[in-house]
Amino acid sequence: MTARPVLGILGGGQLAQMMALEAIPLGIQCHIYDPDPVAPGRLCAIHHCAAYDDTSALLRFAAAVDVITYEFENIPMSCVTFLNTHKPIMPGITALQMCQDRLTEKTFARSLGFVTAPFVDLVPTLSSSDALRTVGAPAILKTRRMGYDGKGQQTIQNAEELDVARAAYGSYELILEGMVHFRHEVSIITARAQDGTTVRYPLIQNTHRQGILRTSLAPAPCRTTELEALADQIASTVLDALGYVGVLTIECFVVDAPGGSTLVINEFAPRVHNSGHWSIEGATTSQFAYHVRAVMGLRIDPPELRGYSALCNLIGDEPAHSDIPVGVSIHRYHKTPRPGRKVGHLTITTTDHTALQHTIEVCNQLIGVRIT
Repeated sequence: MTARPVLGILGGGQLAQMMALEAIPLGIQCHIYDPDPVAPGRLCAIHHCAAYDDTSALLRFAAAVDVITYEFENIPMSCVTFLNTHKPIMPGITALQMCQDRLTEKTFARSLGFVTAPFVDLVPTLSSSDALRTVGAPAILKTRRMGYDGKGQQTIQNAEELDVARAAYGSYELILEGMVHFRHEVSIITARAQDGTTVRYPLIQNTHRQGILRTSLAPAPCRTTELEALADQIASTVLDALGYVGVLTIECFVVDAPGGSTLVINEFAPRVHNSGHWSIEGATTSQFAYHVRAVMGLRIDPPELRGYSALCNLIGDEPAHSDIPVGVSIHRYHKTPRPGRKVGHLTITTTDHTALQHTIEVCNQLIGVRIT
């Protein structure tokens, strides 16, 4: 009898939890590694609770698993590099390093011939006025590392504001990005297996408020044949360049261009992504199942959508179960509610687009979805 395969996941948040749930039907056991004793993933996986620099604990974790993946990109590289000498890590270190730094991300996208916002590395010797002349004003100041859900960034109107902000950030490495005047925000979510097979969901349209994803629609109402073809080109080029295995998310802006619209790359996420959570109910194979199957060497097949789907994030609080409309699925992350924190999500799937829009409007009034 073949031993039960074991997947190790660095990080134990809700993404690890949903990966582990999809691994169970595949006969795959999951171990998570997370210093948080109440990490959500512990509910459906074996929890290694230790610091990311605890080499003894890391060795025990590596010995217990066959393959290692990760559920967020801000893992210390020293931890990942150490583990990579003991077990294969997928997606690989190259992708993780690139996605940890906004400057590296944009430089990488440009090197492949794709469009990004104008940007400049705010090295100490570069004056604020010269930086703004390069990217234009207003602009967005961002930390190069560790930012997510709108954290580590602010809008800058002029050189004086930029001087004050740079001083406030102290020794943080910073990047200044020019504003992109976009019509929509979309995600490209694609997966590649170890044998090179690649699949992709149709473009997903996202709405953010205060830097946090609020809703996602799949397929994107704004998609066109031309945009989908460009999404294919972007996805395949990036996957090839990184030698990628697993789910990759590329966040883009849809902007006006001569003869139609085009995609401007914003950020990469080397993992399953919030904008793909609808796929649990809305597709024959969820993004979590794709990721588990890909990194564990299993076959992946093209997805089939079950209709029109929407994701509504629950931010800061959860609605009472009795308030949720019939047919709407709720996923609770088992996190303590607090302002600005993702504590769960709702998904809606229907074959009737009008019914989808109506249900979204009803859900928008629920606690956790309603914007206060």
